[in-house]
Amino acid sequence: MSYLLGENLIGGYGTGDILKGCTISAERGEISVVVGPNGAGKSTAMKAMLGMLKVLKGKVTLAEQDITIMSPQQRVQLGMAFVPQTNNVFSSMTVEENLELGAYVRTDDYSDTMDQVYELFPVLKEKRLQPAGELSGGQRQQVAVGRALMTKPSVLMLDEPTAGVSPIVMDELFDRIIEVKKTGIAILMVEQNARQALAIADKGFVLVTGQNRFTDSGQVLLANEEVRRSFLGG
Repeated sequence: MSYLLGENLIGGYGTGDILKGCTISAERGEISVVVGPNGAGKSTAMKAMLGMLKVLKGKVTLAEQDITIMSPQQRVQLGMAFVPQTNNVFSSMTVEENLELGAYVRTDDYSDTMDQVYELFPVLKEKRLQPAGELSGGQRQQVAVGRALMTKPSVLMLDEPTAGVSPIVMDELFDRIIEVKKTGIAILMVEQNARQALAIADKGFVLVTGQNRFTDSGQVLLANEEVRRSFLGG
């Protein structure tokens, strides 16, 4: 069984079912990417797996433990960390204060983790005393990811991490995400830049109207003619 698994998920907002039986998974030390057209249910599926959305049918498991009815807070305690697409830093607080907030669930000494975040994102160490609101969009995303890593998660969930950043910054963020993967964390990422995201994905899920259309390795999906034509612009 997969380390993180959302199986046959049905759910949505109010009475609407946006998710219509999709299955998404992530393994430790791997990157899973969810792509698809607007309205496909990508972010909805991630929110369902985090407990931010009620699952009407199906189940979510973490390390083979059923967490379907657990609150988001309980899931964080079990090792899940989430980086939302927007409003993901405290602008008036310094970079270091933002990172320290990420360690709020910990009672141990987190200085080693702070050092690891600074090693992963050197620009954050350089700017650690600056207000996060003064940083570029790409640097703020690094702060958001770094704050999530301060919880020492086993699963890192990223919702559109490259939204609104330049192609150069996107490549740099993906490079850093690959480095995070090497630490053994399971990464689940929803991404609009499908071609670039699948290029670094160990596993890819193409969703259409809340259902799985394709599931395979990132490289296989990139080579699939129908995937390229329908979802990657040819």
